[in-house]
Amino acid sequence: MTTLPEHARLLRLATRASLAVASILIVTKGIAWWLSGSISLLAGLTDSALDGVASFLNLLAVHYALRPADDDHRYGHGKAEALSGIAQALFIATSAALIAYQAVERILHPEPLGAPGLGIAVMVLSIVLTVALLMLQHKVIRETGSTAIRADSLHYRSDLLLNASILLALILALFGWQQLDAYFGLAIAVYILWSAVQIARETVSVLMDQELPPDVSQRMLDMACSVPGVLGAHDIRTRISGNHWFVQLHLELPGHLTLSVAHALCDRAADAIQEEFPKAEVLVHADPREVLEPSV
Repeated sequence: MTTLPEHARLLRLATRASLAVASILIVTKGIAWWLSGSISLLAGLTDSALDGVASFLNLLAVHYALRPADDDHRYGHGKAEALSGIAQALFIATSAALIAYQAVERILHPEPLGAPGLGIAVMVLSIVLTVALLMLQHKVIRETGSTAIRADSLHYRSDLLLNASILLALILALFGWQQLDAYFGLAIAVYILWSAVQIARETVSVLMDQELPPDVSQRMLDMACSVPGVLGAHDIRTRISGNHWFVQLHLELPGHLTLSVAHALCDRAADAIQEEFPKAEVLVHADPREVLEPSV
């Protein structure tokens, strides 16, 4: 089971790796586009440049989100990750619009491509680096559930398709199908825009305090009810903030219990939930069964 310090280390590693990959791709794609004039490569360069800005913002957001709770932010700073996701969605949508504009210009005014071999080499490098980054991000998402890293991973998955499409367009250009380069760029722009919509939907759900999945909430209720002496549990409320889950629920206890015993049962129920879901911070309220069901 991954500890919170390990979560923080993984998040920082993922954001730094993302920024490093974006920086390398900006330089290599910029050189290749300058020599070839490929619209597909320009699409990749524009996307990588915006990726670089988004990755830098992501690094800052994760650094801020990992700060502990303070007097002004009693629930921590975790929603900075969701704000970063919104920023990334805006950057990606802007990238799609720029790519589409350049693609339409090239369709209307065709120009021959130069140095497609160099472009192919750059795209192979881009694909290798992107796959390596996605593997790292997948591990971090599995261990931490980070909203910011998931958003970052989503647009790098779109980058993988983008890079593969650019590679195919450049290979076809070698065989005389140079006009397809612009059409590939236009199709890529549409796909990138759809990715931006997906990222925005996910991050908005976090900002709007959407509940955890129903099966997770039900499992938490079952864990609370499994504590000896607990008669039932109800009215569970959950939300996500960065690396933390905030959970509130009511326990049904016998009304004759002393305050000390009732408090101890509430602690045991919270501990049972946190043992299975270490990211959860659980607040338990005790309800006398006789108040809930007067006939008992």
